[in-house]
Amino acid sequence: MTKELERAYNNLAAWCRERDYAGHDPFDALNSRLFQSTPLKHSRAARLAWTQLFKRSPVSFRRIARVPLERNAKGTALFALAALSNFRRTRKKEAETEARKLLEDLLSSSLKTQSGTAWGYNFDWQGRAFYAPVGTPTIVPTAFAARALTEAADDLKDDSYLGKARSICDFILNDLPRGVETKEEICWSYSPVDRTRVFNASLLAAETLASVGALTGERELCELAVRGARYVVNRQREDGSWAYGEDDYQSWADNFHTAFVLTSMARIMRSCVEARDEFSESLKRGHEFWRERFFLANGWPKYFHDRLYPADAHSAGAALIALAELKELDTDALTLARKIAHWSIENLQDARGFFYYQRRRFYLVRTPYMRWSQSWMLYGLARLLEVSSKQ
Repeated sequence: MTKELERAYNNLAAWCRERDYAGHDPFDALNSRLFQSTPLKHSRAARLAWTQLFKRSPVSFRRIARVPLERNAKGTALFALAALSNFRRTRKKEAETEARKLLEDLLSSSLKTQSGTAWGYNFDWQGRAFYAPVGTPTIVPTAFAARALTEAADDLKDDSYLGKARSICDFILNDLPRGVETKEEICWSYSPVDRTRVFNASLLAAETLASVGALTGERELCELAVRGARYVVNRQREDGSWAYGEDDYQSWADNFHTAFVLTSMARIMRSCVEARDEFSESLKRGHEFWRERFFLANGWPKYFHDRLYPADAHSAGAALIALAELKELDTDALTLARKIAHWSIENLQDARGFFYYQRRRFYLVRTPYMRWSQSWMLYGLARLLEVSSKQ
């Protein structure tokens, strides 16, 4: 099994490296030069419809619509995390060199906010709740950049990365609106231009504060992180699941956003001693729901807990990372992780090395999305190889 994982990882890494980590994304439709040349670009409804058309289509129209191949900051952070994981496992100089180069590229794409440092997406993004043009700082890519920088500070013994990560905390503390704030709870918004209450996104902000605080010794950062985690824990459903967000239109639960919540919870609990007892039962209940409802016995990663299709690489990659984080809670976590990896390699990996987007009921969507599929699978395979090497 280890040889299969190493082969899949190396083939995927080579494919991504050959393309300089640039590619398309399920949500990059608004980068279309064709669309941007029309008055439709000013219409919220048109932007939303155009984005969903490209995301849901079984074939890609991006070449016809002149959507360029680009790097994505979140993808770059995930590739850097994969390289750091590979370095921890192999201790090879080339792995360190690759990690440092990706971190350099990540830092070069950062945004200077009013108070700190952040990242956004490389495309205009139109959601149901708000519109974020290119250049809008958002917490999700920012938090994964913070994860890469804090790990680099520790793994590479380089405090310059920690200084950059600390600047991200200033963005979170001073520039992100708080949709909920009491003495006990905090919910951070997705970006400075909205007041959405998205559970995994707010928890990623809390994870960043916890991880940085653990390295700098700033107790107040951990205290804020615990309040952020408590907000999410207090909104866990009776069956152990979490919805995507607090509003009625955000009531669904899916595989990878649940994996994000579980991963961030585990990392907060590892960084903040006071969080461990308070949140351990919630983490256990969430993990049990996720493990029992989102996977088949052979490792098939369901997108939604109540239906079989689609199965996609993003869910698989995020699951591998979550299971690596949860191995102390679940002694059988790596067994499931290996099943998921094997299923994904057999059913979603192309002979050229990349992973397909989704397996739907009657067909495969073979589009090789760089951030959505490749970066998550590379990070997931790297983490599985790393933790497996320590057994």
